[in-house]
Amino acid sequence: MFQYQLNHRFFAQVPEGIEELAAEELAELGAERVRIVFRGVYFDAGQAELYRVNYGARLSTRILAPLLTFRCHNPDYLYRKAKEIAWENFFSPHQTFAVFANVTESKIHHSRYAALRLKDGVVDSFRERLNRRPSVEKIDPHVRIGLYIERDNATISLDTSGGSLHRRGYREAGGEAPMQEIIAAAVLRLSGWDGSQPLYDPLCGSGTLLSEALMTYCRIPGAYLRKRFGFQCLPDYDEALWTSVKQEMDLAMRPLPEALISGSDRSEKAVHSAGRNLGELPWGERVSLRVADFRTLQGLQNRVIVCNPPYGIRLERNKDLSGLYRDLGDFLKHQCKGSAAFVYFGNREWIAHVGLKPSWKKVLRSGRLDGRLVKYEIY
Repeated sequence: MFQYQLNHRFFAQVPEGIEELAAEELAELGAERVRIVFRGVYFDAGQAELYRVNYGARLSTRILAPLLTFRCHNPDYLYRKAKEIAWENFFSPHQTFAVFANVTESKIHHSRYAALRLKDGVVDSFRERLNRRPSVEKIDPHVRIGLYIERDNATISLDTSGGSLHRRGYREAGGEAPMQEIIAAAVLRLSGWDGSQPLYDPLCGSGTLLSEALMTYCRIPGAYLRKRFGFQCLPDYDEALWTSVKQEMDLAMRPLPEALISGSDRSEKAVHSAGRNLGELPWGERVSLRVADFRTLQGLQNRVIVCNPPYGIRLERNKDLSGLYRDLGDFLKHQCKGSAAFVYFGNREWIAHVGLKPSWKKVLRSGRLDGRLVKYEIY
């Protein structure tokens, strides 16, 4: 038996800074004995809970099922241990696979070389057992195998998500520097928005915040549009149980009331993209969109405002955005009375230009962006 079958313990990879939020969500989805670590969460789960977590989570990047943990001091030993695993339990020589690795504070220094030796072990295991080998496919493999080595402790895992869970499947049309889906979901979670007030995004871009708000209110599972999961390759995969879990979660969805979620952008192209993306989700056509510069908007009192303004790292690189942020502060102050605004700053230097006193600031990192989510109470 493999390690996850013996102890029913799994690992959720999580973006830095939202580990506690992800742990809360995992517990809501049925995970037990949750333990937070840097960029991840360990948890216990039965088969049904594993399926539920993969289907429903919006704040985790991927869910790993550990196959084998061992002390590892050199690449050749890593190769031998990988070769010992009966990989035919997970996929056939006709299918494809990919390996991703992360190495830290270990005698094996290079993640790419560690991944290469693991790949060699997988391939040679197939050759010796079945006299055939599977091919490597980096873009859309049937199986993804993970390797993590920390202080010479190695864990080989199978990615039960079948690729990063931030890829929801609704992004048919991308805007310029679109917001990452998990960060958008974290913004919604931190806002505490529950649908009791209308939500508006005055800088909606391609609609990521609006899509995540729709999924949040309507209880649409994070992986609702996903066609294939890694857990379907596990030797103990139970198709009838997965069908039951999926059906139960799908039946819990609820429709979106008219005018509850709305947004706008000055770019007609961006609004068109947002409409296309929202159209991929149930009730997406009920999200109200319009082409408008936020400076011209009026009458947005007593609601929740969320937005992700351009921040000058990837967008408008050579442009002084201080005027835009000053105008945003004026807009919130004069047109959004009685509202709570949650503004994500990909570049913290613009916070001071808004001219409003924050209620709080939360660290929200996305890739290389050391971002902040700032809450403003508008009186």
